Amino acid sequence: MSNAVRHGEQSPPRRPSFQPTRLHVLLVEDDDGDALLVEEMLADAVENLEQVVLDRVTTLQRALARPITADCVLLDLQLPDATGLTGLTRLRQHAPSTAVIVLTGQEDEATGVAALGAGAQDYLVKQDVDGRLLARTLRYSWERSRAERIEQQLLQHQLLARENARLERGLLPTPLVTDPRLGLAVRYRPGRNGALLGGDFYDAVELPDGTLQLVIGDVCGHGPDEAALGVALRIAWRSVVLAGLPMAGTLAMVEEMLRHEALGPLFATVCMITVAPDRRSLKMALAGHPQPLLVDESGGRLLSREKLGPPLGVAPGTGWRELTVPLGPRWSLLLYTDGLFEGRVEGSGERVGLERMAAAAVSSLNAARGSDAALDHLISEMDVLHGGPLDDDVALALLTFDSGEPPR
Repeated sequence: MSNAVRHGEQSPPRRPSFQPTRLHVLLVEDDDGDALLVEEMLADAVENLEQVVLDRVTTLQRALARPITADCVLLDLQLPDATGLTGLTRLRQHAPSTAVIVLTGQEDEATGVAALGAGAQDYLVKQDVDGRLLARTLRYSWERSRAERIEQQLLQHQLLARENARLERGLLPTPLVTDPRLGLAVRYRPGRNGALLGGDFYDAVELPDGTLQLVIGDVCGHGPDEAALGVALRIAWRSVVLAGLPMAGTLAMVEEMLRHEALGPLFATVCMITVAPDRRSLKMALAGHPQPLLVDESGGRLLSREKLGPPLGVAPGTGWRELTVPLGPRWSLLLYTDGLFEGRVEGSGERVGLERMAAAAVSSLNAARGSDAALDHLISEMDVLHGGPLDDDVALALLTFDSGEPPR
């Protein structure tokens, strides 16, 4: 027997080969004479296949007794424990991604054709097969099976991508900003590995009178419940803003939504900004959220927290006070969630902190060309400090304004 063919009972499970010059074949055949014929034909086909690893079992039950790791299965349709298409059906259920070629007698050729409709890659009539035909059938069947698996995986990825796009549409809205003097760049990155959604949210709406409303928030926690609640709060905020409620009333309505939608004792921090139509002042309300960073011609500074209020859901009915901030002819306002600065510095254990993050943000804004590049640079800087991707959800919104007036 050629050393290109190894014969025996089914080998222990192993990873299937994906080398185009090597095949692992499982023969399910109870007739010793037919099994010897298949073995000799494969040995003769060495020129077409550099190596064939052949395992044999005599019953379907033995084939199904362990995971099938072979690239192809040669299945006799007349076995002691399975006849006709019964064996093929059970084998396909057990190993749906494995290429199956059925072996039939001369009088069973019609059954072989029917086997193709039942999921077999091909069929061979025992009396008409030779080594070259067997080798070619094995190779083509394996290649077709592999192509089908790749196509199925591609389809699954496409369906997942479309589903992800629909989910992202609910979490990451299209800001309603029309003033050409304003620019808005946003970034969002969930903290959970493989997650699409996180508990952070943001939105921006420009009202008919030119007033710009901007919000960023963070639902405590990192699971799917928190992510769903974040989407609900963002939609509630946009609805109330479009209805024309003032800032305090808007936050109160969003808090009411949180109380009804939260599945447990959850709370959310929120920063809401109202920019005047002339863009020369803003009003800010903080509900337990870190204050924004303002960068203008005089430099960069974190806005005051003197009127900080409680997070939504912590002390219902308390209310929030507004802080008025004057603005110049050109400025940048960075809103963010605490995942950006609460990571720990690699090697020291200390947190990055607001001040260090703010300094990095000012540096990024001054060095980068464009708001999008500045946000990417800032996130990259925080990742480097952390020694890897930040653990928490991160959301950023950078609002910029340029009146067009010549600089001082």
